[in-house]
Amino acid sequence: MKIRIVLALLFLLTVVVTPLWAKNLRLDLVQAGTIEQVIEKNKLRIGFSTFVPWAMKDKTGGYIGYEIEVAKQLAKDMGVEAVFIPTKWSGIIPALLTGKFDIIIGGMGITPARNLKVNFSDPYEFSGMSIVANSKLAAGKDNLEAFNNSDTTIVARIGTTAAVAAKKYLPNATLRLFDDEGQAIQEVLNNRAAAMVASQPFPEYRTLKYGPKLYLPLAGKTFTKEPIGFAIRKGDVDFLNFLNNWIRVKNSDGWLQERYDYWFTTQKWKNQVQ
Repeated sequence: MKIRIVLALLFLLTVVVTPLWAKNLRLDLVQAGTIEQVIEKNKLRIGFSTFVPWAMKDKTGGYIGYEIEVAKQLAKDMGVEAVFIPTKWSGIIPALLTGKFDIIIGGMGITPARNLKVNFSDPYEFSGMSIVANSKLAAGKDNLEAFNNSDTTIVARIGTTAAVAAKKYLPNATLRLFDDEGQAIQEVLNNRAAAMVASQPFPEYRTLKYGPKLYLPLAGKTFTKEPIGFAIRKGDVDFLNFLNNWIRVKNSDGWLQERYDYWFTTQKWKNQVQ
């Protein structure tokens, strides 16, 4: 008799208590999710770093660019305010992981090494690496292999896929890394480096700006192709689902392509930047 009572109590605990416990656990997980926190605070905190034309400082002290517009539209569709937090590229993933912001929207290439630390959305854009070179120091060089020797100094931005591409495709060149693209291109302009590896369309814009001092050895072509995605902290499946579906919607209605064409194929915005 006692055994039957014990078994009956265990059955009741399984039927009644376990579902309640599981339900409470699910509620805790949902309430702790990024979407719920963003909506509650009415703010989407966006980590980014400056890359032409992804994100650039304008003449008023604010920021403009493809990523800035993407981030603003994402926040608008969530019904919240977009809060931009400029961060050095070399420390942007650690800053995300420690909660400094909710998402990285900064032209970040999806790589296996980065994916071990963060979750990536589906690609919303693709980028590729090219070279911008010093017309004097690199005269006559018109292919990648011509730069792949110890006598040639190449520069790139630290922590970027441009730096990874330079190491992979130009292993024999002397590589120097800098915190931002502005510092790196100055080395080329000041005759201290033969060329810079950077993602498109940065090389084209620099040649347009500095005229005969610079040229495009690869005639504007890229030698890599990489997917670009939003980066978020691991474990937040609801936020990841929302981002992936947002990208699908904005791709299907043509909005992402329209904004890409404006920022990457025109310079209608150039008078707005510093």
